[in-house]
Amino acid sequence: MLVVAAALTDGFGRWLMHRRPFAKQHGGLWEFPGGKVEVSEKPTESLVRELQEELGIIVNGSELAPLIFAQSEAETSQNSIVILLYRIEAWQGEPQALEGEGIGWFTPDEVMELDKPPLDVELAARLFAKEAGLGIAKPGKAP
Repeated sequence: MLVVAAALTDGFGRWLMHRRPFAKQHGGLWEFPGGKVEVSEKPTESLVRELQEELGIIVNGSELAPLIFAQSEAETSQNSIVILLYRIEAWQGEPQALEGEGIGWFTPDEVMELDKPPLDVELAARLFAKEAGLGIAKPGKAP
């Protein structure tokens, strides 16, 4: 399954995180906002749609390119998940929690302390290592 997610940054060193709905898998955990790519969509189209649905913001899909990715270790390819993470600095509208349990702006250290699904743990570690110019790190290992 292909999933897209956004690493929205406010320009002041903070990153937006979205709290998953309690009734869903990993309910109540914090994640980078986004969702599944539908069969008829390109990944960027899916991300534009998901951000409008979840946060009420508009992003320019033509300016999007994935920064990093994470993938699950699945026994079969049908159970495998790949998440493409896009860094986003510009959007229209004020982000709000239209789906899920809330949103918040966090520093990298705060993001790392949040309870997150396993692939978001990996995405956060890789994102902040890349942002710090340290390359791509594996969670739990020093860059």
